[in-house]
Amino acid sequence: MSGTDDASLEFSPSQMQAMGQAVVERAVAHLAAIESQAIRGDLDVADVCRSLREPVPEHGAELEPLLDQLFDELIPRSFTTPGPGYLAYIPGGGVYPAALASFIADTTNRYTGVWQAAPALVQLEANALEWLRDWMCFPEGSSGLLTAGGSMATFNAILCARERYLGTDIRRGTLYTSDQAHHSIEKSAKLAGIFHDRVRIIASDGDYRMRVDALEAAVAADRAAGLRPFMVASSAGTTNTGAVDPLEAVADICLREGMWHHVDGAYGAFFHACPELRPLLAGLPRADSLTLDPHKGMFLPYGTGALLVRDGAALRAVHSATAGYLPAQQEEFYDPSQHGPELSRGFPGLRVWMAIKMFGAARYRAAIAEKRALAVWAAAEVARVPGIVMDAWPQLSLFAFHLEGPRLASQDARNAATAELMERVTARGRVMLTGCTVEGRHLARVCVLSFRTRAAVMRECVEQIAQEAGRILND
Repeated sequence: MSGTDDASLEFSPSQMQAMGQAVVERAVAHLAAIESQAIRGDLDVADVCRSLREPVPEHGAELEPLLDQLFDELIPRSFTTPGPGYLAYIPGGGVYPAALASFIADTTNRYTGVWQAAPALVQLEANALEWLRDWMCFPEGSSGLLTAGGSMATFNAILCARERYLGTDIRRGTLYTSDQAHHSIEKSAKLAGIFHDRVRIIASDGDYRMRVDALEAAVAADRAAGLRPFMVASSAGTTNTGAVDPLEAVADICLREGMWHHVDGAYGAFFHACPELRPLLAGLPRADSLTLDPHKGMFLPYGTGALLVRDGAALRAVHSATAGYLPAQQEEFYDPSQHGPELSRGFPGLRVWMAIKMFGAARYRAAIAEKRALAVWAAAEVARVPGIVMDAWPQLSLFAFHLEGPRLASQDARNAATAELMERVTARGRVMLTGCTVEGRHLARVCVLSFRTRAAVMRECVEQIAQEAGRILND
C-alpha cells in the first residue's frame, strides 16, 4: 500500500488550530456587526435555494470557501434572530458561553445518555436542572429533562399525566387547554395518543386568559358523558399576546378534580427567576409539570428546551427501561436515559451549566427583569401614539396592539393597516415585528426577550411605530 491515506478523516493539531481560529474570527466578526445587519435579511431567495441543490461531492473542499459562502451569502438571507432589534415571535439570542459549550461538547464528544458513561458530566447537567428547579420554586423530589424545545417537553409531560391517570384506558381521556395556547399542545397530545376529539379548547377572557368557569363546565360535561378528564395545560405567557392564565385557580381545579396540571412556560416561566416578578406567575410552583425554553428566557441558542416534573418518580416511571447490553441501573444519581425518551444524545446540559456558571444567577435576574421593564415602558409609549389601540398590555414582556382611524371603518381595513404598519417598520431594517390573528382581528406584537435588546433599541422601535402609524393614517 502506498500514497495518501484516503481512509483517514483526521486533521493535524496545527490544522485544527487554524480551522478553529478561522471559524472563531468569522463568528466574532459576525456578532460584532450584528447591530448593523438587516434585521430580516434578504428572503427572496427561491432561485438561490434551487441553485444550492447538488449531488454529494466526491471530494472534499477547503474550509475558507465554505465560510465565505455561509457568512457572506447564506446566513444574511434569514431573520437576524440574534439581533437587538428582533422583537418578532419569541426572541432568543444565543449567549456566547453557550457557543463555547457546544464546541467543547462536540469536540470531546462524550456520551451522556447513560450515567455510567460520563458520571461527572451528567452531574453537571443534573446541577443545571436543579438550578432551574430552584428558580421555579419546585420542591425537592422534582426531576427534569433537557429537550430540543418546548414541544418535546410538553409531549413528555402529557405522557406522565396519561400514565398516571389513564393507564391503558387512553381513549376516554380528555385534555383541556385554552384557545390561546401554543399549537404544540394539541400536536403533542396527538403524539401521546390523545386525539383532537379529546382535546377541549377552552375560551379565553378579555385579557386572553383561560376562563375558569368555562374550564369547570367542560370538565363537568365530560364526566357526565362518561369520559375521564385527566389534564389541563395552561399558559405562563402565550405566544399571541403574552397572557398568563389564572394558574392558581387552575391548580385548585386540578387538585379538586384529580387532574394533572401542566404549565407551558416556554416563553414566560423564566421571569419566575426574579423574586420581585413572581407575583405575575402566581401558582406556577404548584404545577405538576412545567415546560421551559432556555433558548428563550435564558437567551441560549435554539434547541435548548426543558421539562420539570414535580413528582420525579413519575417522569422516571414513564421512561425507565433497560437491556442486556446496558449497565445496571442505579438510583443515587440522575440518569438522562431513565428520565427521557433518548438513549443516544449529545451533551445539552453543558450549554445551560456553562452559561449560568459564567454569568451567575444575579446577572441573569438583572437581564430578565430588564426585558420586562423595557416592555412596560415601550407599551406605555406606544399607547400614546395617535391611532394605536392597545389590545394586550404586557403581563410579562410582550404587548399587542392595532391601528384605528377615521378611514379604517371596517375590520378588514384595520387589519390591513395594522399589517402594513408592521411591514413598514420591519422594512426599515432596524427592528422586526410580527403579528397574530385573534378573533378575526390582526394584531401587531412586540416581544422583548433578547439579551441584546436594550433601551436604545426600544426607543428606536417606539419612534418608528409612531412615524409609520402617522404616515398610514395621514397619507
